[in-house]
Amino acid sequence: MQRRTMLAGGAAAAAASLPGLVWAQQASPGIDLANKTVTVGAFSPITGPVPFYTTLTHAADACFKWANETNQLGDGWKINFVTYDDGYEPARSVAVTRRLVEENKIFALAAATGTAQSVAVIPYAKEVGLPMIGPIGGATALFSERLVFPLLPDYGWSAASNLAYALKELKATRVGLLWENDELGRSGKRGFDLHLATLKKEAAESIPFEVRNTDFTPHVRRLANAKADVVILFGSNANLASALKAAERSGYSPKWMAPFFTADPTTRKLAGPLLDGTYFSSWLMPAGAEDAEVKAYRDNVAKHYPNDPIGVFGLNGWSNGALFVKGFQMLLASGKPLTRANLVDVMETMTNATVGGARNVSYKAGDHRGARQEGIIQAQSDGSFKLVRDFQPFPADVFDAKLG
Repeated sequence: MQRRTMLAGGAAAAAASLPGLVWAQQASPGIDLANKTVTVGAFSPITGPVPFYTTLTHAADACFKWANETNQLGDGWKINFVTYDDGYEPARSVAVTRRLVEENKIFALAAATGTAQSVAVIPYAKEVGLPMIGPIGGATALFSERLVFPLLPDYGWSAASNLAYALKELKATRVGLLWENDELGRSGKRGFDLHLATLKKEAAESIPFEVRNTDFTPHVRRLANAKADVVILFGSNANLASALKAAERSGYSPKWMAPFFTADPTTRKLAGPLLDGTYFSSWLMPAGAEDAEVKAYRDNVAKHYPNDPIGVFGLNGWSNGALFVKGFQMLLASGKPLTRANLVDVMETMTNATVGGARNVSYKAGDHRGARQEGIIQAQSDGSFKLVRDFQPFPADVFDAKLG
């Protein structure tokens, strides 16, 4: 027994002097030391109600290709990105994640698409210790798990920002809310309701709708009857376009507000000139900015996915991909074994980082809020989107509240 212990101790000492060997012995699934490759995965709605959300996945893939081509990780390390269709159905998202873990041996989920979808995956991710880096969603539940690093703000914070702008800048007297009946919309509603309560005000109307809804005529009728002069919609690009069309048919013309991801050419294609004048809260730099990382997004999406529109929607996908790039850079630089647990540890030391189109991204133990400010942009008649209010902190009553 003593001889075996001594031999084991000697082997351990030898391994400690060889960092590559330590990594080989201790690295998590998804790490190929021989080829210096890390494999990550995502679910994507190639089919289902929102197939244009594949723009997000394309942009993340373009980000990883750019990282590989320009040696962003350093020392020749590359990212292998594996994706499968989930049809935008949370149950299928869980099945896809299980497949990615069991068959593809992924190191982490990176830039997976969908709010309700990401929330549904959390229990399985916790079961296997799988980090979720940059889930493309804004649900409250995504901020309460140590394995999850959201870059997007909670939709509740965004809804509160929209509401504050509507009341202060647009001088609204009656604000209505249309919210998608899943975790995306419910998160927005929580922030909207809390900020209203703080201000001792009431909503003109608060109306849920299903993600596949295409006829907003009854919803618009209720909003018109309630005399809502501003309507905030928390749902998909297609939902916003359908609501704008229903309002136009009904002769109802309030000011409209929506989340950042609808301020995009994909919405313009669906809504046409009806989108003109709509306001959006946005945690991202304008997609036309000359900032180096935003320009890298435009250049590389044009290179790898030339048919995809250039806009905030794609910049969102790129930036969530860039979050994994940044986190893995930090893990490699730390010299720690390449494990999922160590990725989580180093991510919690990220401070005021530039990540794609986002700025001053920070995480620490117990606080995984990434983006912490938003600006307001407006759709212009020439098809562009213009910043009309600079970035400001989210309303503190909502940002610092536990909305779950």
